[in-house]
Amino acid sequence: MSTATTSKNKAVAQTSDGQEIRKKSKWGPGTVWSFVAWVAGIAFFFPVLWMVITGFKQEADAYSNPPKLIFTPTLDQYRGVLESGIGTTLLNSAFATIVSTILVLLLGVPAAFALSLRPVKKTQDVLFFFISTKMLPVVAVIVPLYVIVGDIGMLDNIWALVVLYTAMNLPIAVWMMRSFFMEVPAELLEAASMDGASLWTSVREVILPLVSPGIAATSLICVIFSWNEFFFAVNLTAVQAQTIPVYLVGFITGQGLYWAQLSAAATFAALPVVLAGWFAQNKLVRGLSFGAIK
Repeated sequence: MSTATTSKNKAVAQTSDGQEIRKKSKWGPGTVWSFVAWVAGIAFFFPVLWMVITGFKQEADAYSNPPKLIFTPTLDQYRGVLESGIGTTLLNSAFATIVSTILVLLLGVPAAFALSLRPVKKTQDVLFFFISTKMLPVVAVIVPLYVIVGDIGMLDNIWALVVLYTAMNLPIAVWMMRSFFMEVPAELLEAASMDGASLWTSVREVILPLVSPGIAATSLICVIFSWNEFFFAVNLTAVQAQTIPVYLVGFITGQGLYWAQLSAAATFAALPVVLAGWFAQNKLVRGLSFGAIK
């Protein structure tokens, strides 16, 4: 026969031969931290949920004070946004984001490989040069950039944003990918070389599969930065190459803020990035934790 007693954080059971079995209480520190994590997650997600809900309101309901929690939902705002030309801006953002991300990976992955597993002379100086380009405020270069882009006839051209987004994200990609390559043992390359594999074969069949979570994480970071970029887009585009962040500003007019329409448009703008993050979540978690535990 066994007896059991309880304390503040643990339960103690006693077997028939007198041995004590201590069991962790379900209200231990792990449960408390889980509760805190859920509360923090809901707090961070609530603005997004409120944005989606507001898109289903009429403008009068969206402006009500205190906010209306019970209202008659309508698709008028989402329908109106779709008919106002948001598709063109979404396509422009998608084109600039996807093409620039591909270019960043094509340039950044070989550069990071050379700076990690195949270091070159003055590697640290090269890395500092890359990161120093991110220290310059964007506003400090917009005037010369505007003049250069205008002189070559690329104003309001989506390819100008592709080039700028590639240059903007390349330093980040090099630094991120270098940290992933640094976690790959150099002995793997040496073993592949001793087996007769060429450098390209070793990289393609040995190294790249190992750092694929890092490539996914780097790609997603570049996608988020390019998709949300506003300053270059608002200064260098007008109509033809307008991107989604610039389009959203159009709902702020001299007559006021169209809150419900803006919420509906912002929902469409956030949806591609949310879906990309959701599909890449497994790779992203693996990539961000790559090398954390050896």
